[in-house]
Amino acid sequence: MEQLRLSPSRMNDFTNCPQLYKYRAIDLLPEPPSIEAERGKLIHSVLEDIFELPAPDRTLTTAIDLLPPAWAEQIEKTPELASLVLDEKEWIDRAHSLLSNYFALENPTTFESTYRELHLERDISDEIYLHGYVDRLDVAPTGEVRIVDYKSGKSPKPGWEEKAFFQLRVYALLYWKNHGVLPRMLKLIYLGDVKTIESQPTEAQLLSTEKKLADIGDEILSAIESNDFPTRKSKLCDWCFFKAICPAHVK
Repeated sequence: MEQLRLSPSRMNDFTNCPQLYKYRAIDLLPEPPSIEAERGKLIHSVLEDIFELPAPDRTLTTAIDLLPPAWAEQIEKTPELASLVLDEKEWIDRAHSLLSNYFALENPTTFESTYRELHLERDISDEIYLHGYVDRLDVAPTGEVRIVDYKSGKSPKPGWEEKAFFQLRVYALLYWKNHGVLPRMLKLIYLGDVKTIESQPTEAQLLSTEKKLADIGDEILSAIESNDFPTRKSKLCDWCFFKAICPAHVK
């Protein structure tokens, strides 16, 4: 068997519903673009570009000026978006609002971002390769590392914060294992309701994450070997594109 390639999002697919993982990672079934996901991509693109500019130019006005070319590039890459976005003015206005929310939470003129869309990767076993892309990773002059992820939606309800940090803990683990530096802070920026949540990872937490990743990887390998991908019904089913063909819902 070829080495299994996994990312935090694919691992989340499997833990949420093994059948969803199969549709996406094994069967490679196509899915239409998601409006919310595409909006997130647009905002991510502008926030990535803003840090390519000199610090004094990283303003809300500049970010809004970057929106039209970023949107044009996105439409070129995903032409079907043109038919999904029924009101372009409303779409752009919402993007303006999310960017404004970002600048209410951070002042990018006051610090330097070291990496954007940083690819982290590592073999976590002979059978499993793990990788992912970090929205932003900042290395302070004193050496402390901060890992940042932008979310265009709203912050998690109380009690769900730990689940929200899973992806960033995976990135923190990869960075720690590859560079020997334990990240000082993990930061989730929620533009939908203008909130941030932060966590300071410990070695114990990241070692626990490493074990969890190995366990999930083993479960996926077993599912592939047995071709057994059970469905797992939840509220997430209402947003799943594959609901119409899923054995849990098709009578």
